[in-house]
Amino acid sequence: MSTTDNQTIQPTKKGSFLQENNKSLLFIAGAVVLLVLIYLWYQGVYLKGRAEEAASKMYKAEQFVGVDSLSNRAVKGEGGYPGFEQIAKEYDNTKSANLANLYLGGIYLRKGEYKQAIEALSKYSATGSPVADPLALGLLGDAYSELKDYKQATTYYKKAADKASKFTSPMFLKKLGLVNESQNDFKGAVEAYTKIKTQYPESAEAQLIDAYIARAQEKVK
Repeated sequence: MSTTDNQTIQPTKKGSFLQENNKSLLFIAGAVVLLVLIYLWYQGVYLKGRAEEAASKMYKAEQFVGVDSLSNRAVKGEGGYPGFEQIAKEYDNTKSANLANLYLGGIYLRKGEYKQAIEALSKYSATGSPVADPLALGLLGDAYSELKDYKQATTYYKKAADKASKFTSPMFLKKLGLVNESQNDFKGAVEAYTKIKTQYPESAEAQLIDAYIARAQEKVK
């Protein structure tokens, strides 16, 4: 037997992890590659296809809202067209499903179904939109306020006011002030109302805000 053959068939050292588990490591490596390929397909093909399909079905539900914002057609669908509930459920992880949850929250809130509104709005994921994101937070504040959970309402109105534009922030600040008053937090109410006066003097809310400030200031201890 040659020296080369001796070197080739030398026994492996026991206790060497790489040598004793090389088959397992190859299997794991193969599994990782497979998962990466599946993920790329999922993102590039499956989700893209689902997103396009969801978007194509979304327009009819939006039309139903435009006709009657309290109609069950927008929620449940009609005539073979899915409503927001089905879109949100069947097309999760798509932009259309995310927007459907926002629509659902607003509809439930208008119908007085506050717990369902919270459930739908809690599923909405922020997108960076200066309109949709603060609106979702503000609607959550409204729902909690209607349920008299003023602590939660305060939290969401603050977040909404911070994220909102100069056009909608005064509205959320006014709601924050009113909720603070309902909790006897008159100092917090004054702060919210004063912010409207100083930072958004051109807003509709600012025109009568002096009366709100005076009312809250009278009760500050």
